[in-house]
Amino acid sequence: MTRDKTRGESFLSLVTNHLSLKVRSYELEHLDTGDYTAAEYEGCLAELRRINRWLGDARAMRRVVLQRIADDSLKEFSLLDVGAGSGELLRGIAGWAMTNERRARLVGLELNERAAIAQTEESQSYPNISAVRADAFALPFADKSFDYAMCSLFAHHFREPEIVALLCEFARIARRRVFVVDLHRHLVAYLLYTTAGRIVLYNRLVREDGALSIRRGFRPLELSELATQAGLEAVEVERVFPFRLALAARTV
Repeated sequence: MTRDKTRGESFLSLVTNHLSLKVRSYELEHLDTGDYTAAEYEGCLAELRRINRWLGDARAMRRVVLQRIADDSLKEFSLLDVGAGSGELLRGIAGWAMTNERRARLVGLELNERAAIAQTEESQSYPNISAVRADAFALPFADKSFDYAMCSLFAHHFREPEIVALLCEFARIARRRVFVVDLHRHLVAYLLYTTAGRIVLYNRLVREDGALSIRRGFRPLELSELATQAGLEAVEVERVFPFRLALAARTV
């Protein structure tokens, strides 16, 4: 009887999780509310670097962002990364540009002071990377002042009207393309994160916010429609292993 009850509860939990992922969650994460200590935030940055290295952000960036830049055949290019965190993806882009004999001007924008400081400290070997503290919805740059604008694991923190406004700002300052890398809202991703993931994750923010981030992620069509609403053209959304979506679109 107990075993049957346990199986029934597990099945009910699976069904509930599946239904809860049909639509995006708007529950706020700890990082959104500021419910964390300075030490927890430092630990979060370190653990996120490890997770993103293994779980697809760098892979999505190489497969979509760098491939499109290569297709454009620019010997010089500029790129703004909004919500850049500690600048890990920017350093990856800088390394690629150096290897491929291209000059790059790379700017990471962050509202969080500690993240902007971390980006500066960790990018000292890359003089072409600079950090700016500013609001993503009021970018302090002139129209068409960059070739590209991108964000990674940033858009899911906002509701749909805000994401459209964000993409409109990207389109305003980008001459060529806009990129968005974010989470694929998928039941398997959620179940893996809330089971196996808890064994290897130590930071409270990463453990608790990570599962919620998946629920706040996107389905491919949702992300595509948001880009279309923002007036972007030639919109493409690609699934990148394991559970990332990468959007590439042209500006007008």
